[in-house]
Amino acid sequence: MDITREKMNYDLLIVGAGPSGLSAAINFKKLCKKYNKDFSVCVVEKGSEVGAHILSGAILEPTALDELIHDWKKIEDCPVKIAVKNESLKFLTEKKSYTIPGIFTPSSMHNKGNFIISLGSFCKWLSQQAENLGVEIYPGFAASELLVDHDKLNGIITGDLGVDKDGNRGSNFQPGIEIHAKYTLFAEGCRGHLGKKLMNKFGLRENVQHQTYGIGLKELWEVKAENSNPGEVFHSIGWPLDNETYGGSFLYHLDKNLISFGFVIGLDYKNPYLSPYEEFQRFKTHPKIRQIFEGGRRISYGARALNEGGMQSLPKLSFPGGAIIGCDAGTLNTPKIKGTHTAMKSGMIASELVFKELELKKYNTEISNFCHVFRKSWAGEELKRARNVRPSFKYGLKVGMFLAGLDQIIFRGKAPWTLKHAEEDHLSLRKKTEAKKIFYPKADGVLTFDRLTNVSYSSTYHEENQPCHLKLSDNKIPISNNFELFDSPEQRYCPAGVYEILKDSNGLPNLQINSQNCIHCKTCDIKDPLQNINWITPEGGGGPNYTNM
Repeated sequence: MDITREKMNYDLLIVGAGPSGLSAAINFKKLCKKYNKDFSVCVVEKGSEVGAHILSGAILEPTALDELIHDWKKIEDCPVKIAVKNESLKFLTEKKSYTIPGIFTPSSMHNKGNFIISLGSFCKWLSQQAENLGVEIYPGFAASELLVDHDKLNGIITGDLGVDKDGNRGSNFQPGIEIHAKYTLFAEGCRGHLGKKLMNKFGLRENVQHQTYGIGLKELWEVKAENSNPGEVFHSIGWPLDNETYGGSFLYHLDKNLISFGFVIGLDYKNPYLSPYEEFQRFKTHPKIRQIFEGGRRISYGARALNEGGMQSLPKLSFPGGAIIGCDAGTLNTPKIKGTHTAMKSGMIASELVFKELELKKYNTEISNFCHVFRKSWAGEELKRARNVRPSFKYGLKVGMFLAGLDQIIFRGKAPWTLKHAEEDHLSLRKKTEAKKIFYPKADGVLTFDRLTNVSYSSTYHEENQPCHLKLSDNKIPISNNFELFDSPEQRYCPAGVYEILKDSNGLPNLQINSQNCIHCKTCDIKDPLQNINWITPEGGGGPNYTNM
């Protein structure tokens, strides 16, 4: 049935109010002011408010912020306050920890001059700076479809509201809006729903290596005052992960006795019985870690996939009518465990190139030099120097540490070779007959928590009577392939208890999808063995609400 939609028109449209999208908007409006132009810019954000879906460690390297807002240190309400004071990297065994000397840590991985932040709070602040410049920001509007005409992008359509789970229009139905733009920048974050479509539509992944991913899980804790040391940074590798699984932890000390605690695991892990969530919980039982959290309380929880492929996995960034920026493209620097500054820079470059096109009265053209300009920028050079670190670990932890050290300490990122990644993440799982089962300790409800209890601390909400946003290409595959060959790994890789295997009245297994639990991490879209799960955006405003995360 045809739908009559309201239409809006802008010079520049940005999808996603994260660091890259907001930096693009701010930079664009600053250029308008500098050159006395009145180009319009709009940002749509699927979260209920700016920052609601933002999740990161996070340590901010202020390089891009210095360029974007020169006087940010003088702005009283800027949330970038906690400078890194000291840091340590430790190797853990089950009971002990060993400090890795600083001389064995590449200089690029040190955090002197950086700041510990809440990325959600930082994005809220950036949105205020953008609005002060005249940027229109619309949270609660999910970009769900592309507007393409004659192989040129003309904008997006926001999702319809009030559609019931059977696809029928409810009494509160509101059609989505067509937002037309001369240029559209996609800043959806890692594994963007529309970013995937654009890569397929315009062949943006041709002649580049596949993307590889990790899952980052995070809790925000309030600890006892004696365990708080604002400005302290702690990273670890080793236990509880085995030698062939890439990952590690972070603990970042904020003010007000808060600690940002997280664990990252590469989604190329091989054992189908591994549960990233349970490894994350088990880590807290280490004697070195337990003492930090004892007597404290968990405030919030979340999880999000992150790009780890680096420069060799970076797609073509532009297409007729727009570009992909930030983590939607994959600009994270894996060895630094940082992507905010590089994402911001990609957005700033894209907005400058769009501005130049609009000045020349060019509309819906391709900013074909975007890739080149980004690669030649300090952000691109940084990714180039980091390119060999992540693929080094396809050989295991010990060999990976040696190769990464050789590349970063001896060659300083300028080795005359570029390593390739191993197979795509969804192909890495061993069959259940070849894998060893992992038995995780039961959550104690004080230090460790079961998934569903923790999901309640993510403030996740979805309108239940809406279509499921986790689409299966083939309803038979979850049992015929995933259950039979891998013992249904989606039950374990999902950090929110979305996927369950239940027995029907005949005792046969069936997959149940609890989409209302989904915290939008995108792990299922990445790790499903036959790529049978497609994450699409649910109604705008749904999902988690990561307060101060």
